[in-house]
This record gives sequence, structure tokens and C-alpha cells, in this order.
Amino acid sequence: MFFIGGQSEVKDYYDIIVIGGGPAGLGAALYATRAGLSCLVIESNITGGQMNETDVIENYPGFEEIKGAILAEKMKRHAEKFGAEFHTATVVDADFSGQVKRIRLDDGSTISSEVVIIATGAAHKKLNVPGEREFTGKGVSYCATCDGHFFKGKTVAMVGGGDTAITEALYLSNIVSKVVVIHRRDRLRATKVLQERAFKKENIEFLWNTIVKEIRGSDKVEELLLENKKTGETFTIKVDGIFIAIGISPNTELFRGKINLDSQGYIVTNENMETNIKGVYAAGDVRAKNLRQVITAVADGAIAASHAAGNYFD
Repeated sequence: MFFIGGQSEVKDYYDIIVIGGGPAGLGAALYATRAGLSCLVIESNITGGQMNETDVIENYPGFEEIKGAILAEKMKRHAEKFGAEFHTATVVDADFSGQVKRIRLDDGSTISSEVVIIATGAAHKKLNVPGEREFTGKGVSYCATCDGHFFKGKTVAMVGGGDTAITEALYLSNIVSKVVVIHRRDRLRATKVLQERAFKKENIEFLWNTIVKEIRGSDKVEELLLENKKTGETFTIKVDGIFIAIGISPNTELFRGKINLDSQGYIVTNENMETNIKGVYAAGDVRAKNLRQVITAVADGAIAASHAAGNYFD
């Protein structure tokens, strides 16, 4: 059976199927194909995952500074050079019950393989406050590099205190007139170098011990209702937009009940990226681990594919 989707004609069987086209999936595809195996990467969105949402990556070896989208494209082309295939589709079901795993797509087609590498990544966490859903795309955003240009010369809020929040606040500070960083604690969790850069920016302000209670506006975001956690005082600030960077949640709902997940929903693996199901691996942000970076995601994918190549295709 053959069917057309994305940019490739796709067969019904591959040595390795990779679900997810972020850095973990791309690393897996490269190492699988260099081992002489047929490999299909299934991605429901844009290949590259969250790299496409990162304006500049400064901590990937060999690139002192590179646009996230450019690094994603380079990785994809590298994997394609060795024969990796890419297919744009959404996985709607995964059957891991037999030696041959079966992956069903949203067009009703099924692809089979003895090895599946899950690299579905993670999604942005929500504040879950009134107005967030209603104003998403109308002033509420989870990606500064995607939407920052819409707010040139305006005032925006950034919610969060980690590396992502401060990196995006720095990015926005070069576009908007003012960035108000709202953080629920009295100090940032971001790395020291990012904190130092942010504190030096004259148009970045900080509201400490503060949480968002409501996002308000008419047709678009106009103001935020905030609360000081220490005093209980509530107050409003005028903003044209709000960017939210408070963490991520793993994209594992499809696999619940099929493989072992931890209490937060991340996939549990061993050091070879193996799950509790033989032939099923997990790599990247979707996996239970301490550090989630592009470099660790690529490494996870490489380990998973290399282990599978050595154990299933000798």
C-alpha cells in the first residue's frame, strides 16, 4: 500500500517509525538512516518543533548563534541526505501490543514497524485564567519570536521567570516599548547570564510575587488583573499583549495506558531510551529527565536509534 501525504509517498512498513519531527526525532532519523535502516518521521506540524519558536539558539555546539528555524532545516536536510523520509500527518492511535507496532494516522492509513521512537515533545502550559482562551491570538501568545512583531512599539507582559521567559523578554525588548515581567516568586529561576542581561535593559520591568488573575479586553487584550501573593492586593495594568512562558506539559495523552508514564505524564525510559514495551523508545522533551534542551533531545534520538539498530537489525 502507498499513500500520499506531506511531501513524500509513504510505504506501509519501515524499519523505524519516529513520531515527532523536533530535534529528538531528527536526531533519531539521522542515526537510523546512517545505520542503513529505512526511517519515516511523522510530524503533525512544522518539522523542527519548538526550535521554530526560538529566535536565536546560542548553546548548540558548533553554532555560536543560529536561528532556531535555520537549525531545524539544517537537521532535516542532514537526515534526508541519508534517506530519511518525512510525512505530515497526525497520529490518532498506536498499537504496541505485538512485535510489529501499528501506527494509525488521521487519514485512516496504518503504517507498521518493529521499532517506534516517540519524540512528540511537549506543549506550553496554560495559566487557566479567565480571558486566556478567548484572547489567544488576540493578544495572548506563547511564542515571542512568532508574534513579537505584532507588538512593535507597544507594551506587553511576560509571565514566567525561567530561561524561556527571560530569553523571550529580552527578544521582545528590542521590538516593544516596554516589557513587564510578571513572576510569582521574588527572584528569577533563569540562568545568571540571562538575568544580568534582563536587569540591564531599561525597558524591562519586574513585578515580583505577582500572579495573573484575569486577562481583559474587548476585541483584544487591553489589561490584566493581577494579585500580589504576599499582600493579597489586586490591581490592574494596561498592556497590549501578554506572553506566557511558565513551562511545558508532555504530549503523551495518546500513549496513556499503553506505556509507563510518570506522575507528570512524561514517558519513563532507561538509559537506552527504551520504554517498558519492547521496541518502543522515547526521546527528547517527552521523556522523564532533568534537562530539556536541543542538545539533549538530539542525543536522546541518537541513542534510541543506535540502540534499536544494534538490537533489532543485526
